[in-house]
Amino acid sequence: MIWRFPRQSYRHSALPSARLPSFVRCHSSSPVSNLSVANILALPPLSEDQTPRKIVVTGHIRTIRKQKRHSFVELGDGSTIHTLQALLDPPQAVSLGTGTAVTISGSWRRSPQGKEQSHELHAEDVTILGATDPESYPIQKKYHSAEYLRTIPHLRLRTPFHALLARLRSDCEFHVSAFFRANQYIRLQPPVITSSDCEGAGEVFTLRPKDGNKDSLGGSSAGTDEFFRDPKYLTVSSQLHLEAFVHEHQRVWALSPTFRAEKSDTPRHLSEFYMLEAEVRTESIDSLMDLVEDLIRDVAVKVQSSEVGKELLAAKHILEADTGKEMSSRAEIMIRRWGGLKRKFWPRITYSEAIKLLEAAANDPQIVFHFKPRWGSGLQLEHEKFIAAEIGQGSPVFVTDYPKSVKPFYMLPSDVKTNATEDPSATVACFDLLLPEACEVVGGSLREHRLKPLLRAMQEHDLLPIARSENPTCATASPATSPEPSNLDWYVDLRRYGSVPHGGFGLGFDRLLGYLAGVDNIRDVAPWPRYYGKCDC
Repeated sequence: MIWRFPRQSYRHSALPSARLPSFVRCHSSSPVSNLSVANILALPPLSEDQTPRKIVVTGHIRTIRKQKRHSFVELGDGSTIHTLQALLDPPQAVSLGTGTAVTISGSWRRSPQGKEQSHELHAEDVTILGATDPESYPIQKKYHSAEYLRTIPHLRLRTPFHALLARLRSDCEFHVSAFFRANQYIRLQPPVITSSDCEGAGEVFTLRPKDGNKDSLGGSSAGTDEFFRDPKYLTVSSQLHLEAFVHEHQRVWALSPTFRAEKSDTPRHLSEFYMLEAEVRTESIDSLMDLVEDLIRDVAVKVQSSEVGKELLAAKHILEADTGKEMSSRAEIMIRRWGGLKRKFWPRITYSEAIKLLEAAANDPQIVFHFKPRWGSGLQLEHEKFIAAEIGQGSPVFVTDYPKSVKPFYMLPSDVKTNATEDPSATVACFDLLLPEACEVVGGSLREHRLKPLLRAMQEHDLLPIARSENPTCATASPATSPEPSNLDWYVDLRRYGSVPHGGFGLGFDRLLGYLAGVDNIRDVAPWPRYYGKCDC
């Protein structure tokens, strides 16, 4: 979908001159080149007796109005949702159309009284960098549904709102990096190709070369000739590899692509997305939640005070993707969400407390759950939204201590003194962070750092041969009793050789961006969305 933005009356107070790069000199004697549209709109206003500035700008034509005496071009370059107006003589506009890439040089002048914009560019020279057929150009000056724009992801990047989302992503990556650096975390680059499924759910993409199903003579090899000797996968999480680093560096983090082979056709799921993950030496689940809370609050505060945040507020309305009906003011959604993230304390409740709350709500005839809440099952989206609304009252909510049976093998028991293996009511020291109006966006836990309990947990999840778990002090199992080596042997080694208590979390970066921007469908947040049945380019 395209959100239309009213042309701003630039009196230069909305776009501070501080945005100008240091190399800019505002002398009118020579052209000011290499400036973005945002930079130009932020130039100090000209007085009535001041000589017009010489300007050179490059961008794509958003719209063009050709009239008898003049042609008016609205030029954009992705640096701002607002456009720069250029005044052309009719001969200069003959070959121009929506989508044409041009460089325009001319004089930056005060607009006549009564115009919406305070300044405009009077073109002296127009150079076409890339011609476009205006009739077939897929992005016209009209409403386009989000579903339609997803079919042309390579071109929707040029729309003002998607350009704004790209700048939001860039800013948030910077803010996150600055936060971790200030807290003495080491940024790392974990591998994308892995030998294991971190979550143990089996929802992985198997990696093979293009001709991997043929032998050297061109015949079928029945999948026995693996490029890496045995099957490898695209990573579902960098957690296990970050755990290897945390034994040396103590505080580590990564922001990297993640892949899930879930056949989920929902607005919340992608097959490829970015995950922000961190691991730290700690024995406190509360310290992990404090870290998550401080991180997200820091990002929200910085986004709200940034130029990108102001432009998000300037996007007047959200339109429903299928019907085009107005839902609510974008500014109201942004202010409400950012306000909730900025609250000083976020509520924390246990899973058991959440289930009791849901069971009580289920008895209310005015509240309808499609999935009956019960202890021992995962929370559904409708449950998460209810908890966030009821407990959070506008702020995020941490839900802690889920049943061991619904969580991965690597989590530390909530009470390490009990025999969690034999206790069906055992819980693990973990948390999910629920955002109001959205869903779970962060999951974290303390990691099982003890060798014997880890081996037992791996055996329960069918991740380790029986012989290996029966002899946890042995580095390798006997071939006679354990013919297949585990692809997690290296992970077990981390516990065998000088393990330390630690924990970490994973944050769905695309989900967080969508929440900050008020975009409910994650497919409209990812620049190149890949999801079940869709990977066009």
